[in-house]
Amino acid sequence: MVSPLVDAPLLEHTDDLEARPLPPRIDQARVDVRAAAGDLARVPDARLEIPWQWRPVGEEAVRYGFYRILERIEEAEILARESIARGTSPGRACGLIAPATAARWDLQGLLDPLATNEWDADPGGSEWTIRQTLGHVINGQRAYGWGTAWWQTQSHRPDDPDLPEASPKELWATLPDETTDEVAGSLDDVRQRLDTVLDLAAERLAGLPSDRLGYGARWSGFAVDIGFRLGRWSSHIREHTVQVDKTLLLLGRQPSEVDRLVRLIFAAWGRAEAAVFGQPQGSATNDAAVLLAAAAVDARDVARSVRSVAEG
Repeated sequence: MVSPLVDAPLLEHTDDLEARPLPPRIDQARVDVRAAAGDLARVPDARLEIPWQWRPVGEEAVRYGFYRILERIEEAEILARESIARGTSPGRACGLIAPATAARWDLQGLLDPLATNEWDADPGGSEWTIRQTLGHVINGQRAYGWGTAWWQTQSHRPDDPDLPEASPKELWATLPDETTDEVAGSLDDVRQRLDTVLDLAAERLAGLPSDRLGYGARWSGFAVDIGFRLGRWSSHIREHTVQVDKTLLLLGRQPSEVDRLVRLIFAAWGRAEAAVFGQPQGSATNDAAVLLAAAAVDARDVARSVRSVAEG
């Protein structure tokens, strides 16, 4: 859900750009993918070998149900990309932003089986808790959106001696605190906040004209271009996904086979969603979203069947 009061700096500095909201069908598809993950997470590792009736004339092990969902989503990604290819060019900004949703869903897959006590457990050695890491990821993504929105209005080149040394302090006056505001609420609240922040930034910046990608900006004090900042979204999420993985090792938390399989499904969904993430509105994008939504429904139904067999 968009909060104009919170994200006013992003909205204000992108009001001349083409907005590219996520296709509505993808919102429901995400619900279905999460429902599938919820059912699959209830399957104990010890039940992965029992028979599961995949088709009326044959059986496979329950384990294959997980891989069948993976296959179905990957097939839908191929078809969705074919549909997108029939549309107009989305522009390079979209191409730079799209990998961020793949990174986001891989992180969501890693987080999915964790409980509150694991999010808040101290790993020692002055390392962040998982909740603190998520606060930083969310706040960093929000800042990438706000800052990029401002820099793209300045029209400098990276080597321009007049390139500002930093964005103005007043731009950041209302930025939420990553240690409190961004991590407030339940685990679901925090995970949803990550989705909301990334989705809004993509909606407002994926339509950035290609000529503005070469405009100058700053990142960690270095002179870079806007394209660099957009490409940094994905790698920043990946960077802290690795950090969460390391934190779990420090906590002695070993993923089960089911945890690993569910994460594969989340990651596959992220790659598939990247086909439509930041794409311009139109029939090609809508057709691609329909294909992905159908795969999400199938994933939900297969997961329900797998869980029923495993619990039977």
